[in-house]
Amino acid sequence: MRIVLSALVAFGLDRLSKVWIVEWANLKERHYIEVFDPYLNFAMGWNKGVNFGLFAGHEEWTRWGLTVLALVVCVWIVWWARAQRGLWLHLGAGLVVGGALGNVWDRVQYGAVADYLNMSCCGFRNPYTFNVADIFIFAGAAMLIVLSGRTKDDA
Repeated sequence: MRIVLSALVAFGLDRLSKVWIVEWANLKERHYIEVFDPYLNFAMGWNKGVNFGLFAGHEEWTRWGLTVLALVVCVWIVWWARAQRGLWLHLGAGLVVGGALGNVWDRVQYGAVADYLNMSCCGFRNPYTFNVADIFIFAGAAMLIVLSGRTKDDA
């Protein structure tokens, strides 16, 4: 239940952020909104592949192939995590699943993942964008890596 609840929260926050920024603030047509330059800006990016746009060719095959792959991975993570113990491990699994489902929603709705967060610092202009789902996937995966090898005695 903890896995499902954390996945629903992550998915909901991702969807809310995308509706607010991409749709209501109309970033999909404005393309760029300065927020706190250069540290945080909204810059519209449509990712048709995986990280940094890798494998973005063959658009329809990639779109549906990545959608199916993400769903299979989500099912496997839930199946695997249910057999594990630990609140934080379950939370991490839920974050990965919720973030992945947020990006799956984008692929179905838009044909690509909606990326919009752009962060730069210290004289370096970052050309890449990401989204809230990516943050949840990264944080959840880090939690799974750190916590999955621990036993009850280690906790």
